[in-house]
Amino acid sequence: MRFRFPVVIIDEDFRSENTSGLGIRALAKAIESEGLEVLGVTSYGDLRSFAQQQSRASCFILSIDDEEFGSGSPEEIQEALATLREFVLEVRVRNEDIPIFLYGETRTSRHIPNDVLKELHGFIHMFEDTPEFIARYVMRECRAYLDSLAPPFFRALTHYAADSSYSWHCPGHSGGVAFLKSPVGQMFHQFFGENMLRADVCNAVDELGQLLDHSGPVAASERNAARIFNCDHLFFVTNGTSTSNKIVWHSTVAPDDIVVVDRNCHKSILHSIIMTGAIPVFLMPTRNHYGIIGPIPLDEFRPENIQRKIDANPFAKGIKSQPRVLTITQSTYDGVLYNVDAIKSLLDGKIDTLLFDEAWLPHASFHDFYVGMHAIGQNRAICDESMVFATQSTHKLLAGLSQASQILVQESASRTLDRNSFIEAYLMHSSTSPQYAIIASCDVAAAMMEPPGGTALVHESIMEALDFRRAMRKVDAEFGDDWWFKVWGPDYLAEEGIGDREDWVLQAGDRWHGFGDLAPGFNMLDPIKATVITPGLDVDGEFAESGIPAGVVTKYLAEHGIVVEKTGLYSFFIMFTIGITKGRWNTMVTELQQFKDDYDRNQPLWRVLPEFIQAYPCYEKVGLRDLCDQIHGIYKANDVAHLTTEMYLSDFVPAMKPAVAFAKMAHREIDRVSIDDLEERITSVLLTPYPPGIPLLIPGERFNATIVRYLQFAREFNTSFPGFETDIHGLVKETVDGEVRYFVDCVKF
Repeated sequence: MRFRFPVVIIDEDFRSENTSGLGIRALAKAIESEGLEVLGVTSYGDLRSFAQQQSRASCFILSIDDEEFGSGSPEEIQEALATLREFVLEVRVRNEDIPIFLYGETRTSRHIPNDVLKELHGFIHMFEDTPEFIARYVMRECRAYLDSLAPPFFRALTHYAADSSYSWHCPGHSGGVAFLKSPVGQMFHQFFGENMLRADVCNAVDELGQLLDHSGPVAASERNAARIFNCDHLFFVTNGTSTSNKIVWHSTVAPDDIVVVDRNCHKSILHSIIMTGAIPVFLMPTRNHYGIIGPIPLDEFRPENIQRKIDANPFAKGIKSQPRVLTITQSTYDGVLYNVDAIKSLLDGKIDTLLFDEAWLPHASFHDFYVGMHAIGQNRAICDESMVFATQSTHKLLAGLSQASQILVQESASRTLDRNSFIEAYLMHSSTSPQYAIIASCDVAAAMMEPPGGTALVHESIMEALDFRRAMRKVDAEFGDDWWFKVWGPDYLAEEGIGDREDWVLQAGDRWHGFGDLAPGFNMLDPIKATVITPGLDVDGEFAESGIPAGVVTKYLAEHGIVVEKTGLYSFFIMFTIGITKGRWNTMVTELQQFKDDYDRNQPLWRVLPEFIQAYPCYEKVGLRDLCDQIHGIYKANDVAHLTTEMYLSDFVPAMKPAVAFAKMAHREIDRVSIDDLEERITSVLLTPYPPGIPLLIPGERFNATIVRYLQFAREFNTSFPGFETDIHGLVKETVDGEVRYFVDCVKF
């Protein structure tokens, strides 16, 4: 299979009619005759940007002719050498292996400093050999480099797709042929392309290996990824980190086992509690009035405090065995990290298995900025007794396709993973028809993180995030007393570079985070997670006279081509993944300025939100500022900031085991209870408000007055502001006698 990786030649004479220009163009023509494309440029341009071309090139050929070195004065020679050195070293920061050649007519290696020479693959002295000979020499190095790029599974898949084998196995489209028999199928085929469809194959293809038994090229790729991520075992998962979590849980948890869980965990953990029949004991995180979830205080992790929670749980009394698993969300949805070494030190041997849900943190292994703040990796603390797992979403922060995930395993000093029993749990949750493109993306996403390339990618994402924060502060400073958006984070921000990591450690009592008295060095904010705060609410939960609810801002941004990750009451969340560019975040800044201008002028919604008005014409005559004032008014009147904080931090009373309460639905032993009648009823479903997408109640817990009051507010708000509805999973919406009503399925009395 042919891939497009041109040879990049940098020579200021590339288009000249002098001897040097004629010679380099002859070489370019000879290289093209060998089947490689040539890209010729006449200067380095912006060195950093041009060095990033290493991801698109098969090699660089750099001129050191007399023209590049000036007339020969020492100053000009040193300047030319400095440019050459900077470019070569900039490439090597990202790519250790791409071939780099120097060529010239009169100058030789004795003119080049050693730190540049050691990075080269060859030195071409023009006119001593024929262009054809040099082209074959370059071609050999390029081929060797390109052949080394593809990791094991992706290599096998590309070879299979290129073989043009006739397929008699599923899937039924047979390499895309079925689509060619239908007009709409033709559209589908043209949209996704031949390669994707040829690579969509069945697990009957022996040469690709098996995901389900982890054999062949799949196993080789998992071993390669384990080496890159510095773990003892690594397993690819094609159903997302929700499934990765369930696999880990089913490999270690059985009915009536006590489990210790982050109260603000992902719903897949709560599904795991239900499926395994476990008895949960929850650790309660902090929360500020912006609605941002903070860390679980360090004291919550102390074994004696966990034991008190176990003793207080009516279903855990009398169970003497230690907890089977601890599951922590690392990082939180807004980027708060835990010092994992401290957690391991406290709970090693006290809890059988430590699982860190690192769906939002797979990048941390590849940059010193995160040392101590991720579970598994190079030079990470190893437990004496407890096994450590990390589940990661390669599709969230790395370059995997949607649903690409992986499970990392760190064995303890005294315990190794029983792969056979673990794979039994893996089989329970894995499709027998995995999507091979997702497997390939897991493979490639891991290979992309191989240092130094992976380290450079993470470094760039941190730098882009910090530059965005600096740009937002610059705009704020220029506006002076006028309003602008804030980016949630520490008060001090280095003027250039990353600055000191300690700047991002959450200090006790700092008002900016609002999480109170935190333990020293236990938590840090990941700067690539940017929560933008809109005006109208402060961290203490006090409402201003006027405000700009975030839901209005993100509706505006969506109509201007910007879709954010998560929207709260007065905040929205964006991530600086390795795919974010300067153009993208600068566009965000300019669109926010455009929003400010339209808000200040109270532009009519039909002008600034035409698609929204088409769906909801009731707002047609409303101005942008007027709409913000109306929504802000209902938030303020209901004191929603304090209400939601109190709701998530209230006492949750377990009345039944989660698995027992959930099973009531299957047996039809439930009542569909109206919101106004919910207090003291036992839910049989997960109740999950979006935002923030964190389950509020789990099956078997009782509704309290605060939660009922919130649901009543949500009902009023949804009626008043169609198009801005609060989405609450578990809330059943029905029309009764022409009136929209809301219910929750509860255990039958």
